[in-house]
Amino acid sequence: MDTVGERASAAADQGSERAPDRPVARYVAIITDGNGRWARSRGLPVNEGHRAGADTVKDRLKDAADLGIEEFTVYSFSTENWSRPVEEVQGLMEMFSERIARETPELDREGVRMRFIGRREGVGERLAEQMDWAEEQTRANTRITMFVAFNYGGRAEILDAARRFQGSTEEEFRACLYAPEMHDPDLIIRTSGERRLSNYLLWQSAYSELVFREELWPDFTREALEESLAEFAERRRRFGGR
Repeated sequence: MDTVGERASAAADQGSERAPDRPVARYVAIITDGNGRWARSRGLPVNEGHRAGADTVKDRLKDAADLGIEEFTVYSFSTENWSRPVEEVQGLMEMFSERIARETPELDREGVRMRFIGRREGVGERLAEQMDWAEEQTRANTRITMFVAFNYGGRAEILDAARRFQGSTEEEFRACLYAPEMHDPDLIIRTSGERRLSNYLLWQSAYSELVFREELWPDFTREALEESLAEFAERRRRFGGR
């Protein structure tokens, strides 16, 4: 009997041989929820959970590239997360800065294109410069694009786009979004057992398939990703049709 991983890999590799109603997820977005609960359940400071979660992001990004995913979007810090305790927010900012500096050269060598989506206002000057640097360093890479939603909110994105919008069509409006080149996610995965979008990619998720997982994000393994892709492959996407 095939394993879940083998079925998911086959789904990614056999595109033209699949029945037309069996979709392949090329554009995947994840709500990486549960870092704090993971840390508390182990008696650790909450920022240790965020560090474990960042390790998981890096590992699943590599898996996504191996599985043929072309765009991989993660929800790293929302516009609402500024309301968290000052120590937690400060620790997150320091961790983001450290990770960008250390991991961008490695991701560049592996063919990852980095893009940060969200408001740059309010982000420290040094961190904003590091984001610009990481995007510039990796802009020519084509193996996989990693979109990092940082200081991001779906409503904020739509409001910011509306302020710039001068046209009359959806495509003209899309051009005003933070990353107009981003494809709408085929699949959105949320970990930790919660079942809501939490202000994530509201414009782009109009027809995304949703998969909810019980694992806390640091416990989300390659097998869990493969199971999510296999579940997606069983869906029939109609986009409002029959």
